[in-house]
Amino acid sequence: MLSFLTSLLMAASLLQGPATKPRPTTSTTPLPAQAPAKPAAKPAPAAPIGWSASRPLTMADYLARPGVGDRLASSTSSNINANAACRDFVFTGTAQATFDPNTSWFRDPKNASAALLRHEQLHFDITEVYARIMRQKLVAFSAKANCLKLQPAFNNLTKGVYAEWDREENRYDQESNHGLNAPRQAFWEKQTQQKLEALKAFAQ
Repeated sequence: MLSFLTSLLMAASLLQGPATKPRPTTSTTPLPAQAPAKPAAKPAPAAPIGWSASRPLTMADYLARPGVGDRLASSTSSNINANAACRDFVFTGTAQATFDPNTSWFRDPKNASAALLRHEQLHFDITEVYARIMRQKLVAFSAKANCLKLQPAFNNLTKGVYAEWDREENRYDQESNHGLNAPRQAFWEKQTQQKLEALKAFAQ
């Protein structure tokens, strides 16, 4: 499961906190007079996890539960957050690979295998590959960026990288049969590590 996020720093958005509701009370005896109870707040969502070679994903990072009709054993939700800005007609751009714990899940985390977790980790690693490709393209883009026409040019750049990333993630699942084909899974692990190494100049 993949989701995409791009934004321009020149635009601003308002975020609204989680809704709250009163906790219901049931009793057959009168309650003593007391101050009205404060509404019970929903737990705050977990913060996104940035990709790091020294911080692999763990089963505990997967906080969501599969939805009705989901047949997969697991699902990883990752993003490439790309931002661009022009200040004093100087272009800057960033891209970060992040993992969303709140929408990622294992159907049976207690019995999930290490191999399945490794398969999901590689989805996140592939996200980092394309975050590095995005950074590489942003460096080249900065040399010719027109700050007066930044939005359409930036959108076209990110759209192309996202399309390639989406195809790569789908190809990985198809060829490895969601990690069940061990030889192809091993091939993808080796290939992805080679790509990360080749793009290490664009690591954060």
